[in-house]
Amino acid sequence: MNDKNTDDLDFAVIDSRREERTGYPEVVYCAGKTVDQAEAIISRMREEGLPVLGTRAQADLARRIQSRFPDALYDEASGVLTLGACCAPDKRQGLVAVVAAGTSDLPIAKEAALCAEFFGSNVKLITDVGVAGIHRLFARLEDIKKARVVIATAGMEGALAGVIAGLVSVPVIALPTSVGYGASFGGLSALLGMLTSCAPGISVVNIDNGFGAGYQANLINKLPGPGGPKSG
Repeated sequence: MNDKNTDDLDFAVIDSRREERTGYPEVVYCAGKTVDQAEAIISRMREEGLPVLGTRAQADLARRIQSRFPDALYDEASGVLTLGACCAPDKRQGLVAVVAAGTSDLPIAKEAALCAEFFGSNVKLITDVGVAGIHRLFARLEDIKKARVVIATAGMEGALAGVIAGLVSVPVIALPTSVGYGASFGGLSALLGMLTSCAPGISVVNIDNGFGAGYQANLINKLPGPGGPKSG
């Protein structure tokens, strides 16, 4: 059954009025969908004038979308596919620091960074500053402290989030990744380490959920206050 707030494609129901309710359009999670299904959803959204953020998009889907929409951008490492954005690059606000412990965490960190940019935040991506070489983190600390919110991306034991939270005065979103050897249990060790950190000011998203971290960071970044949107 269709209504004025949705667009029924039989296999999917597009929430075409979500931006009116929440401030941001529906996002397309491409994993688990066929290329034809994802293409149909994305194409219909563009026909309705909606900016499109596709996460976990495969390269074959991206090629097909780019052949129809030359303005589409695709980052293969993170699987992020975008057509347009919620605001122009020169209208982005505040600053989100996305900090990756290691190069292996970079695909998930880039997903978080690109999602936050899509929704309208300025982003600084800082890579390979994990606790195994903690001097590298200290060397970038002044850059990190300029942000209104920090996304700490790490696998293994997930220690990076707690370390950063003990050094900055802004919210830290802990983003555990599935990077690590056997006893890391596909990111569960990092997740539990982040959840049980003694450092205050940390919130935690699900394993490899770069989108969720980027979305939440953008919401925090855009709250009225120093460095962010003015109230009133």
